[in-house]
Amino acid sequence: MLRVLEAVPEATGTGIDLDADDLARGRKAAEQRGLTARARFLEESATGTTQGPADLVLCVGASQALGDRLPKALAELRRLVRDGGRVLLGEGFWQRTPTEAELSRMWPNATAADHHDLATLTGLAIEAGFRPEWTETASPDEWEAFESAYQADVEVWLAEHPGHPLAAGARERVDRHRAAWLTYRGVLGLAYLTLVPVRAVR
Repeated sequence: MLRVLEAVPEATGTGIDLDADDLARGRKAAEQRGLTARARFLEESATGTTQGPADLVLCVGASQALGDRLPKALAELRRLVRDGGRVLLGEGFWQRTPTEAELSRMWPNATAADHHDLATLTGLAIEAGFRPEWTETASPDEWEAFESAYQADVEVWLAEHPGHPLAAGARERVDRHRAAWLTYRGVLGLAYLTLVPVRAVR
């Protein structure tokens, strides 16, 4: 959102989350970029929010915040964007159906039903009242850069503080996360769909 505000000086933005720490991080980043007057951050659920409708709705890796099933989340996104606007949806999809062995090494209780293939994902967006203007997917290099950066600071800290009282817990967490992403590497993809809302017929 902050990158959009930097690119469009007349725009304002609202970030919604239930995590107070993430909201504080967003406010700090907005202040550092000189965007405090144009960015606000609200601690509330995105499901059923009274915010909007907006010209642009960003939902990247967060559709679960809008409902426990993707069709419900897409319906909420359609409600939150005005006619003529855009939704940028970043959503996981299976590049191929994972095996049971792979699923057992991913996140807790992972199942093949956790994601769709790209064609089904796009079809669900159309059923929810959108047309897909643009479809892109993250490259393997982007995935690796994201996942490596996610853990890099902790990995360096662990190397430098192997005997620290907090090291065991941190090591277990990053080892578990790394094992999961190296398992879903090449299996789970990330799609970026730029969605245009279909105008209601009057």
